[in-house]
This record gives sequence, structure tokens and C-alpha cells, in this order.
Amino acid sequence: MKALFYLDRTDTIKLAIFALVVLSMPIWLAPFGAAYPGLLQKFVIYAVFAVGFNILFGLTGYLSFGHAAFLGIGSYTAVWSFKLFTMNVIPAVLFSVLVAGVFAVVIGYLSLKRSGIYFAILTLAFAQMCYSLAYSVLTPITQGETGLLLSRDDPRIIDMMFRDRLDGLPVPTLFGMEMSGFDGFYFCAVILLVAFFVSQKIFASPFGMMLRGIKSNQTRMSYTGFNIRPYTLAAFVISGMYAGLAGGLLAITDPIAGPERMQWTASGEVVLMTILGGVGTLVGPVIGAWIIKYLENILSAFNDQVLNRIFDFLPDGAQEVMVTIAGKFVGEGWHLTLGLIFVLVVVFLPGGIVEGVRRISARLRGGGNKSRKDTGASLSPRPA
Repeated sequence: MKALFYLDRTDTIKLAIFALVVLSMPIWLAPFGAAYPGLLQKFVIYAVFAVGFNILFGLTGYLSFGHAAFLGIGSYTAVWSFKLFTMNVIPAVLFSVLVAGVFAVVIGYLSLKRSGIYFAILTLAFAQMCYSLAYSVLTPITQGETGLLLSRDDPRIIDMMFRDRLDGLPVPTLFGMEMSGFDGFYFCAVILLVAFFVSQKIFASPFGMMLRGIKSNQTRMSYTGFNIRPYTLAAFVISGMYAGLAGGLLAITDPIAGPERMQWTASGEVVLMTILGGVGTLVGPVIGAWIIKYLENILSAFNDQVLNRIFDFLPDGAQEVMVTIAGKFVGEGWHLTLGLIFVLVVVFLPGGIVEGVRRISARLRGGGNKSRKDTGASLSPRPA
């Protein structure tokens, strides 16, 4: 049992720093205009989504374009938990993870019969099937285009055993504490820390090493006598359960579930998050998720009035030119900014932001040592 929660010194320090950064987000994001609860909740929820996706893509190399299906399934499951049982968020979280895991077993078992681009296409096809089912076929369960909403007249069997029906629309709670505002953020933040810790354990475990071996040379792993299918399926299911957890958290902070969360664009978004931050790194997908959600929610809100305030120190003619140019990269054009950032990262920081920063730091340290040697400075030998 002790080994289950044990981390070595380096991983413990990483987890502590990560926890400090996440829990202090309302403070250090305030200067960037991103410290309001709704956006903070999105930051941590999509970080959970990206961390889980990285377990599949980063460790095994299997690229899924269908993970949004599990995000949507988690949302629908959480809302139905609120409608049928209780507004307490704990059962909603558990049901979201379990139901998404069941779907991941089925979809993963069928998709993993192929690899490479065929695997990616199969996952995309399953996700689009789920989207179509939610949008137009299973409307008695999903409410179709309008989305699944809470109602005052929902059964809520467990809640009705202990209290009378409330007059207003119920809200998700954690043993009486409403999951809105900063309370909702800190609940999701704690979930992110747990998800990050589990990801650390997976990366450092023999199971994680096996997944890296599959990514490195799948054929060689097969020739050594290992059956790789159970390992890849386990990675797929774990990743799907992470996505279901993120979907459940979305429904907790905003009690609605709609088919748009299953669209292929949502699957592509988590791929961008992971590649942008760094595939196969622990913190990279989190950074990628934060950057994309910041651009989506902050830059997309910029308009000509805001830009005029930013460039009001310039002469009138120059101000108008700058507003016109900058206006192409913000507001509805924020995707252009995202595209440029993505191109720059791929070209100049191969491996993502985290890996790129690591390489630059190593190069600077190496350059510093070289310059000191050239000047005749004596360096003490490094310990072995």
C-alpha cells in the first residue's frame, strides 16, 4: 500500500511545485485577466483531459482522433446522475469515469485491431458515430441539439429521501457546498492534482516502460514474446477514463451536456494541446491546454474598442494601422494566432514547449561551460 503512493524525491518535488502553481492560479493569472472562476475551471478541466490523452499518445504513440466521445459520455453520465440520484458531485464523478471506461473498452478493443493512420481513422469514426447518436438518434436520452438539462421535477431519488424538493433549480454540491465560483475551481484543481499524481505513477511504473517500448519499436516488442494488445488496450481505457472524468467535471461546473462536446474539433483540440506542450512529457499537455484555453477565452474577446485602448499611445494614423493588423489575430481570428504559435513551436521547438525549453537550457549551460573553459577558468569536476 505504501508503494502505491510512493514517489521518488524528484517526482515529489515536481508534484509539489505543480500543486503550488495550480492552487495559486487565481493569484498569478490576475495580471493576465484570466483569474475569474469560469476560465480557471476550464484550465484545470482541460488539463485533466490532456494529461489523460498523453498517457495514450505520449507513451504508446497511438494517435486518437476520437477522445471527445469519452468527454461527451462523461458529461451525459454526470448530468443523468444529477437527475436520477443526487446533486452530490461524488457519484457523478465516479459514474462518469466508470461509464467512459466501459465505452473505452469497446471502442479500444475494436480500434486497436489496426495501428497508425487506420487506428486514428477508426477512433474518429467511432467519435462521429457517438456524436450522431447524441445529436439525432438517442434524443430521449440526450435531448439532441438542445442538450441535457436539469429540471426541478427530476426524480433525484437519494436527495428526496433526506429532504423535500427545492423551489428553484438545484445546483451540484459537495456535501452541501455549491460547486460554483472558486469552490468549483478548487474542487477541479484537487482532481487535477490527483490525476497528475496517477500519471506520474504510470510514467514511472514498469507498465509505463512497457508502453514506451511499444512506442519505440512495436515489432521488436512482439518478437520478444510480449502480447502488446493488453497493454495498449489498458492505456486506451485509462486515457478514456481521464476524458470521461474531464467531461464529468464540465457537467459539474456547468450542469448541461450537449453533443457539441463530442465533435471532431474537440478531439483535434486535445491533440493540439498535447503536441503544443510536449508529447510524452508530464507537464507539457497541461501547458498546452492552458495556452489554448487562454487564447480561446481572452484573445477571442478582443475587439476594435479594446485594441484602440491598447494602441492609444500611438499617433492616429499608426494607431489605425496597428488596430487593423492586430484585429486579424484576435476576436474571430484568434485561431490564426493559435496557428502561428503552433507553427513556431513545431519549427523552432520540436518536441513541444517543454522539450524545447529543456534543450535550450541544456545548450545554454553547455555554452556557458565552454566559454569558461576558453577563458582558462578552472572548473571543479562534477561528481559521478
